Amino acid sequence: MPDPIALAFDTSAAHCAAALLSGDRVLAERAEPMTKGQAERLFPLLEELMTEARIEWRDLSAIGVGIGPGNFTGIRIAVAAARGLSLSLKIPVVGISVTEAAALDLPRPCRVVIPARNDLVIWQDFGTDAEDNQPRQSEAGSLPPGPAPSESLMPLAVAMARIAQSRRANPGPRPAPLYLRPADAAPARDKPPVLLP
Repeated sequence: MPDPIALAFDTSAAHCAAALLSGDRVLAERAEPMTKGQAERLFPLLEELMTEARIEWRDLSAIGVGIGPGNFTGIRIAVAAARGLSLSLKIPVVGISVTEAAALDLPRPCRVVIPARNDLVIWQDFGTDAEDNQPRQSEAGSLPPGPAPSESLMPLAVAMARIAQSRRANPGPRPAPLYLRPADAAPARDKPPVLLP
């Protein structure tokens, strides 16, 4: 029986990243830097990876998606795409935080630190006794004491595909965006439309 094939992608930062894995083998992987345009680029990028790996959509066994934290719009793009693919292909989808993916296979305890906008970083400690160990955001120079920051061992999308593969039998709840702060956009000042009976 062939190894299960996992597709993973992430648009939570200034990139469009994706990877295809079959067992432990990376079939195709790409990360394109971009500050905008992920919505238009994501599916063409996925199609290119599938063609490169000679994989059809029906060959996929699982989908992994980056749920953040990161860019609000980017997170929503990837999560919506993954949920739609999961429904149409009838395969499991696994939501994965960027910090969890960055920490994959690192020796514990460890701290992962990911650059964010405006001189901020997203960070999380793994393998410590902290009660509320979730991703956090801080100014780059003001992290609390903890393990020394570690470098990721593999590209983000490859790590997400490996996690999705390992969890395909028990994917957990539907992926949902992981935000660390409220959205920058202000609510609309106009009255909502009147709904007719």
